[in-house]
Amino acid sequence: MPQLAHRLDRLGTETAFSVAQAAAAWKAKGNRVYPFHLGDINIPTAPHIIEAMNRAIADGYTGYCPGPGIPQLREALAEDLGSRRGISLTPDNVVVMTGGKPVITKFLQAVMNPGQEVLYPNPGFPIYESQIEYLGGTAVPYRYLPTKEGFAIDLDQVRASITPNTVAIIYNDLQNPISAESTAAEREAVAQLAQEHNLWVLSDEAYFETRYEGVSSSIASLPGMAERTVILYTFSKKFAMTGSRLGCAVAPPELAKVLSTLNTNDESCTTHYVQWAGIEALRGPQEPVQQMLDILRERRDAACELVNATPGMHVAVPQSTFYLFPDVTEAMERLGYTAVGDFATAALHETGVSFCTREHFGRRQPGEERQYIRLAYSGIDVADIRDGLGRLCQWIESA
Repeated sequence: MPQLAHRLDRLGTETAFSVAQAAAAWKAKGNRVYPFHLGDINIPTAPHIIEAMNRAIADGYTGYCPGPGIPQLREALAEDLGSRRGISLTPDNVVVMTGGKPVITKFLQAVMNPGQEVLYPNPGFPIYESQIEYLGGTAVPYRYLPTKEGFAIDLDQVRASITPNTVAIIYNDLQNPISAESTAAEREAVAQLAQEHNLWVLSDEAYFETRYEGVSSSIASLPGMAERTVILYTFSKKFAMTGSRLGCAVAPPELAKVLSTLNTNDESCTTHYVQWAGIEALRGPQEPVQQMLDILRERRDAACELVNATPGMHVAVPQSTFYLFPDVTEAMERLGYTAVGDFATAALHETGVSFCTREHFGRRQPGEERQYIRLAYSGIDVADIRDGLGRLCQWIESA
C-alpha cells in the first residue's frame, strides 16, 4: 500500500467509543452491561421535530442548500441564542454545521497556524487535543483543581502557560467530562486573559441549556468578548438529536464568512431537511425539553446518591451536563488497583458497570495523584442506575 500522510500519527479519537466496544464485546458473551460510558441519550427526539423533518423530506428539501445554512434556521438561531445569552446576533453571525465537532476543527483551521499554541482543558473533550495536534499546532493543557463544589480552572497555570506564540484558548464552561461550571469571577478572569493577550476563544457551550438549577452565562456576553469569541452550539444535547448531526458556530461576521467557506470545501452544506427540523426544535413546543431535563435530574440524583454511598468514592452534585466525575482513589486502594484502567476492566467484568476513566480525556498532567472515572447517565434509566451502581457498591464493599 502507498504511504499514508505523516499527520495521521498526530490524530487522536474520542476514546469513549473504545470503551463502548469493550462493553459490547462483554455483552455479546451473555453478560449484563450497565452503559455509563457514552454520552448519548436514550430519550427519543420529540415527535414534532421528527414530523418537521419528515415533512421537509416530503416537500422536497433533499438537495443542496447554502453553505452557511438556510436563512430561516440562521435567523432562528440568532434570535434564540442571542436572547438566551443577552447578546445581539444576526444571521451573519451564524454558520450551520453538521453538529458541534466541526466547529472545533474549523475554528482551529481559521485561527491557528502550524506551530502556534492553543490552550485547552485537560481533562477535557479529547477532540480538542486531537485536532490541535493534527492540524500542526501545539496543544497546551490547563488543569482543574478539586473544590467542595466540584472543580475550578487553575488560573495560575493558565497565566503561566500563555506565550507570545499562543493564539487561542478553548473554554468549556459546563464541562465534559467533569461537569465543572465557572463562577462569574472565573469566567471574567478567562475573558481578561484573552483580551490582555489578544487570544481567540472557542466557547464550547454544548451543555448551556442542559442544567437543573441556576442560569447559564456565556463568556461572549462579557465586554470586549463578542469580537474574539466563537460559540459552539449543538442540537444534540438539548433536543436529543445526537444522530441528526446539527449544530452551528456563532462568530464575528468576518470569521463566520471564513467558516462558511470551510463548510463549502468540506461538505458543501448541512443536510437540508435536518435544518427544517432544527427550526421546529427552536420555535416549536419546548415542553419535551423540560421533560427530558426532569428525567435527567432524577438520574443525576440517583447516581450521586449511590456514588457517595460507595466506600472510597465521592462526587459533588453538579448543576449541569449529564456526567459525574467521582474520585475513586480510595475505592481502588481498597480493591488493590493502582491503574484506573485495570479498575475499569475489573468493574465491567465483576459488576457489568461500564465507564470511562480520567485517561480517556487527555494525557495525565504532572502532579496528578488522584484517580477519577466518568459516569454518563444520559443513556441509562433510573432503575438500571440503581441496579448497576448498587452492584458496583457491593463489589467495593466486599473487598
